[in-house]
Amino acid sequence: MAATASMRVSSFLARARGGSLGFRLWTGAVAAVVPAIVVGIALVLTHESTLSIRRFGFRFWSTSVWDPVAGSFGALPFIWGTLYSSLLALLIATPIALGIAVFLSDLSPHALRRPLIFLTELLAAIPSIVYGLWGIFVLVPFVRAAQTLTPSWLRRTPFFEGPPLGIGLLAAGIVLAIMVVPFTASVAREVLRAVPASQREGAYALGATRWEAIRMTLSYGRQGLIGAIMLGLGRALGETMAVTMVIGNTPKASLSLFAPQYTMAAVLANEFTEAADDLHLHALVEIGLVLFLITVGINALSRFLIWRVGARGGRRRVRAAAPAVWPAAG
Repeated sequence: MAATASMRVSSFLARARGGSLGFRLWTGAVAAVVPAIVVGIALVLTHESTLSIRRFGFRFWSTSVWDPVAGSFGALPFIWGTLYSSLLALLIATPIALGIAVFLSDLSPHALRRPLIFLTELLAAIPSIVYGLWGIFVLVPFVRAAQTLTPSWLRRTPFFEGPPLGIGLLAAGIVLAIMVVPFTASVAREVLRAVPASQREGAYALGATRWEAIRMTLSYGRQGLIGAIMLGLGRALGETMAVTMVIGNTPKASLSLFAPQYTMAAVLANEFTEAADDLHLHALVEIGLVLFLITVGINALSRFLIWRVGARGGRRRVRAAAPAVWPAAG
């Protein structure tokens, strides 16, 4: 009887080990799909842009001429417009999104919290074409009026020069900021909710004011907040239709907030179906490759920043605990 029971246990353990190995192999294969897709996208984009890569090389990144008729292509205006509009949107959206997250997690009355969360997340569900239409009919006239009211001495500076058209980088940056806010605010709110209640209670027990307790909460969740901000930046980099409708679509790099400019996603949407020849098509695909590389690079940078912030926070906690631990150990 004992031998039979031992054999059954051994058989059960053997099946369990086999199932565990199969489960590990299956989950490993599924996890490997993600980097395989990323590598596959990079390879396809590189292969489909070989004519442009061979013809222009790294000059494609640094030249500003975009002339399909003459067969001369340079992506600098599109790279500039994409980064400029995205960073402008980030500067506008980040304090607003963090303010919304703090209010919803720490300051909002309970009766208002759910409706405000719903309205904030509803902004993320609005199609980008609707934002573009709103930008054309509401934001562009507002920017045009603001430009005409700008003092003449300020309009002579590089950041505010240009005719009062309304369409341009500032309109695109504001539209992008409005689109980025719900994503950043939702993630930041979840990060602040995940902060242990003991952190806030400990701050209040030590006599901290509400503002000081909120500052402590923001510091505790800074890794997640950086991730939320970078998520918003990634959303802004790839936005197409809303930006296309209000940025002006002029392939000229400029510092002016009022000047019409262009983005990589916008030029792909406008010209991909109307490419004049193979070189033009390969140049457009290379712009997609450049956008892909920039997006991957920014995400890698965000992971590095999160790692640095986490490592620095760990070192600070060790230094803070050391004076209390070492005397006791001695």
